[in-house]
Amino acid sequence: MIKLAHLTKRFGSFTAVNNLSLEIPDGEFFGFLGPNGAGKTTTIKMMTGLFAPTSGSVTMNGFDIQNQPLDAKSTFGYIPDQPFLYDKLTGREFLYYIGGLFKMPKETIRREIEKTVEHFEIGEWVDKRTEDYSQGMRQRITIAAAFVHSPRTIIIDEPMVGLDPRSARIVKDSLRQKSREGVTVFMSTHNMEIVEELCDRIGIIKDGRLIFLDTKENLHHHKSKFDGKLESVFLELTK
Repeated sequence: MIKLAHLTKRFGSFTAVNNLSLEIPDGEFFGFLGPNGAGKTTTIKMMTGLFAPTSGSVTMNGFDIQNQPLDAKSTFGYIPDQPFLYDKLTGREFLYYIGGLFKMPKETIRREIEKTVEHFEIGEWVDKRTEDYSQGMRQRITIAAAFVHSPRTIIIDEPMVGLDPRSARIVKDSLRQKSREGVTVFMSTHNMEIVEELCDRIGIIKDGRLIFLDTKENLHHHKSKFDGKLESVFLELTK
């Protein structure tokens, strides 16, 4: 479960996120939308402990991200929009490194890596240095790394960057399955089709404030006012 309570982040006189409150229960697939500069990435960086909030709090699976950072971070996997890898490590070495960070037993790491490598179809590349990976392969290995420790929550920023159609399908199916297993998925993206396909609930942020929050089931009511497209709802709300 994710709980954001009156979350605010200021940079000098500029307020990037303004009094944002939101609860996302276990197993929900949540889509977080907003125009460029709306505060999406700043929100995610506060959720993951990369930014300290100016005020308010973030609770991840019962742990305050500021007061209990190690406990909180042990419960989620984070996939940024720009994958960071250690270029001189192979994909397998990187996955072992991630498992070690989460203090997983070596045998458990080995087992989870084998399962993840097969699932994401990266066996051909897993023993090559990541400096030789394409953008799409870097994205796949980063997502695989976020799955290794079986997190209770997955936070993902623009999941389909650089992915070919086959890779995109694998990632979408993987995220959907995790949600069905009770894992909370928080996804920030500009891709409206993916949001409509995958998400249970949708939030739209503009100028640091949450301006829309509703379920996919109720979305047809909002879309019917326009041309039946989420994109039109988004454009109208954020203009």
